[in-house]
Amino acid sequence: MTTKGINHLGLTVRDLDRTTAFFTDVLGWKLLARDDGYPRTTVSDGTARFTLWQADKSGPMTAFDRKSNIGLHHVALEVGSEDELNELAGRVRDWPGITMEFEPEPLGGGPRKHMMFYEPGGIRLEIIWPAGQ
Repeated sequence: MTTKGINHLGLTVRDLDRTTAFFTDVLGWKLLARDDGYPRTTVSDGTARFTLWQADKSGPMTAFDRKSNIGLHHVALEVGSEDELNELAGRVRDWPGITMEFEPEPLGGGPRKHMMFYEPGGIRLEIIWPAGQ
């Protein structure tokens, strides 16, 4: 018996509404579910499905540090063309609360390209155009 891939990825975020809006309004994902009692949302691009969990706001929140936290380093999402990568970079760059780590650039000497940023909820995301690889 083997597994068949990821069913969903659960991510705790700083601000559930801002992160949900980022995924639906900027990345074009669909909102599949919302549970304000928990609170959480589920979003999908038709292939990947993320459950976004609101961090507990009643106390201090610890920001993610990819170099010292065990677990998630980043989430990498793929686009189908270099034009899509560049167009998405413009939308991401202009979205409130985004921290750009770097703009689209060659990956591993190219021709692949990628960009890296933190979405408003604090999750580090990479967008990759694989250039047919």
